[in-house]
Amino acid sequence: MAKFDVVDLDLKKVSEIELSDDIFGAEPNAHLFYEVAKMQQINRRRGTVGVKNTSLVSGGGKKPWKQKGTGRARQGSIRASHWVGGGKAMAPKARDYFYRPPRKVRRGALKSALSLRAKEKTLIILSGFSLDAPKSKQAFEALTKRLKLQNALVVDEKSNTNLHRSVRNLAKFDVLPPEGLNLEAVLKHSHLVLTSAAAKTLEGALS
Repeated sequence: MAKFDVVDLDLKKVSEIELSDDIFGAEPNAHLFYEVAKMQQINRRRGTVGVKNTSLVSGGGKKPWKQKGTGRARQGSIRASHWVGGGKAMAPKARDYFYRPPRKVRRGALKSALSLRAKEKTLIILSGFSLDAPKSKQAFEALTKRLKLQNALVVDEKSNTNLHRSVRNLAKFDVLPPEGLNLEAVLKHSHLVLTSAAAKTLEGALS
């Protein structure tokens, strides 16, 4: 079990927490990052492109001129791909780009990301992050002036609605519940801020 300092919003140590080495002390794996990042990006593709080929363009049912004797090249339809207004040759079709690597790969990538943040000393574990009301200004001051962060992902329980409503309005910060944590969100931000409750929830979910 790896030991981490638990701090308050002024970065003063208040206690320690023990977390699994498999989740917060594993060796980062670049290939797992690639597979899961590819999944997240490719699954955003809508795949709704649709272009008509020769058989789908209306008109052109009649042969424009007879096969022989005119001196011109033989043609079968004015809707062939080389005619203006004709169909597109080898047209792209609507398709589903859905890709999903095995569950073990997805979980492994998240463990690697958490371990990477711990290894880089960019993981901050807070005893708690409570706000009096959903105020973005108050959350911004806590993150930038007290925690001295410029860019971070904050993870806390979904029940902390004041925090979620406050941080989600900030340009360089983001907030997620533990069950919504994903690889892209972790890697996109320079720091990861977890409450001790969220850290324990993640440890239980990924064990």
